[in-house]
Amino acid sequence: SFPSTFLSNNNQSSSTPMQSVSTPSVLASASASLPSVSNSIVTSGISELKSSSGSRKARVLYDYDAANSSELSLLADEVITVYSIPGMDSDWLMGERGNQKGKVPITYLELLN
Repeated sequence: SFPSTFLSNNNQSSSTPMQSVSTPSVLASASASLPSVSNSIVTSGISELKSSSGSRKARVLYDYDAANSSELSLLADEVITVYSIPGMDSDWLMGERGNQKGKVPITYLELLN
């Protein structure tokens, strides 16, 4: 059964009106300023890569030391072949250099051709 306070208030307006919370508008304005120019460039590069079925060349922008055996170490200014794998994190691509293959962070790459 319901407490008597609910039963006695069924046709009366509440004495304490609900206050609206302004958090969504704060979040909306904060998220509106988040995207940066470099992010949109990287994102368009990723979508171009995913739309092409083959692989592309990429110039390595910075040295990168592989954190584990699934990653590929990179040297600045070298050119490697990259491609995406369905289901892989969008911040990473598969990279190939000769017979070496591994994940590479897309932020270290400049996509070519």
